[in-house]
Amino acid sequence: MPELRQIERDILATGKIDGQELEVLRRRVYAGDKVKPPEADFLVELHKRVQHMTPAFQQFFYQAIKDHILADGRIDAEKVAWLRRMLFADGKIDDEERKFLHELNGEAQDACPEFKTLFAKSMKQPPEQHTCG
Repeated sequence: MPELRQIERDILATGKIDGQELEVLRRRVYAGDKVKPPEADFLVELHKRVQHMTPAFQQFFYQAIKDHILADGRIDAEKVAWLRRMLFADGKIDDEERKFLHELNGEAQDACPEFKTLFAKSMKQPPEQHTCG
């Protein structure tokens, strides 16, 4: 199976992830049936660098990160620190990230106080402004 950096080069050469590239990425990220920290970190960096987000990649990205965070059903302080770096890297929370946090909040069997604080802070962020044309 191709290594992550080769997959990254192939994806960045086209600027988007769909079809075959997404399937190769999925197989590599879920090797061993769970998303490990190095793969999660890789996905976050790749997500920042992809020029053209496809709905399929967006769905895969947030599902893989959720699977990583909720691997044991709990969100602890270490995971919250990682989430905070991921979500606030650009200084704002967008609509997809807000939806993602809602899903985490609803699906976690247990969440530490730091997650509750992150969730509340994120929900207070202003929503994205969408314009036509």
